[in-house]
Amino acid sequence: MQISDATPDDWSAIWPFLRDIVAEGATYCWPGDTTEEAARAWWTGKPGGSVFVARDGDGTVLGTAEMHPNQPAAGSHVANAGFMVAPSAAGRGIGRALASFVIDRARADGFRAMQFNAVVETNTRAVGLWQSLGFRILTTVPEAFAHPEHGLVGLHVMHRPLTD
Repeated sequence: MQISDATPDDWSAIWPFLRDIVAEGATYCWPGDTTEEAARAWWTGKPGGSVFVARDGDGTVLGTAEMHPNQPAAGSHVANAGFMVAPSAAGRGIGRALASFVIDRARADGFRAMQFNAVVETNTRAVGLWQSLGFRILTTVPEAFAHPEHGLVGLHVMHRPLTD
């Protein structure tokens, strides 16, 4: 697997699985019917942001991540990021590889910490991954996410320092 900066041409490989993940409504606070134009603007257009792709040996895009400052100006030293792995590539370590890459890139770019503002508490695979990579749950906002199967569930705010 290779992880690199995404190019504009990668969007056509990202969109099909991003669309399906968003439509499922179980892990992202996006409208399920988000249009391709809106999704592309949100995923690729954040100020100060970067987008990455993970590819297998034949160049197939298996997952994507985006990283950006969590807040502007006085909060711009803390990174935020989003991750999506194609369901067909689940369980192959793509999320962990993307996360490790993004953490290293954020550190190299001078970010002092990384914060996730909205990790759905029922997304136990993601929560476990983040915890194994040094993130801790700062708080859980109760009933902040309307899960299509579980009803109202909490959103974790997770954080980890990037400095020694």
